Amino acid sequence: MNAYWCSKSAFSESWRGRCILDNRLYRERLLFLGQEVDSEISNQLIGLMVYLSIEDDTKDLYLFINSPGGWVIPGIAIYDTMQFVQPDVHTICMGLAASMGSFILVGGEITKRLAFPHAIRVMIHQPASSFYEAQTGEFILEAEELLKLRETLTRVYVQRTGKPLWVVSEDMERDVFMSATEAQAYGIVDLVAVE
Repeated sequence: MNAYWCSKSAFSESWRGRCILDNRLYRERLLFLGQEVDSEISNQLIGLMVYLSIEDDTKDLYLFINSPGGWVIPGIAIYDTMQFVQPDVHTICMGLAASMGSFILVGGEITKRLAFPHAIRVMIHQPASSFYEAQTGEFILEAEELLKLRETLTRVYVQRTGKPLWVVSEDMERDVFMSATEAQAYGIVDLVAVE
């Protein structure tokens, strides 16, 4: 499989050039999350991690993150895949890792989670609802599901950061932004790159 995700019938030269670049990066086991987390990017990253794991399960994967967050379930799917594949997944924050971006960042192999020193913002908070105008019954079901998701996210942050449950729970009550060094002190990343 030479072209991981690019069609041979590309529509333009610039698109073909992008495919060549992407394929070269994928062969080097470099993956990128540079957008909001949704089902499409989640499925693409999951497919690449599984494929590269099958191709060679002894070489680590590197996931670069610059994401404002996004949908919870696709983000959890990326996290679960990172835990499932045999190679270690290094996570590297190179800008913003907010909401689900920070959840994926903390999911990297412990001791192999890195943040770049400048312009970094890591943000954690509780999941939000999409049913603002829902019927009461739907809203109650949505609220119950949100509580379950919040428990899952909180449990993962506690496990992967070493912070007490009460600290993570309290911090998830609001948007908590951290610099690279603050994210390191919190346990979301292990290292801050030097200039």
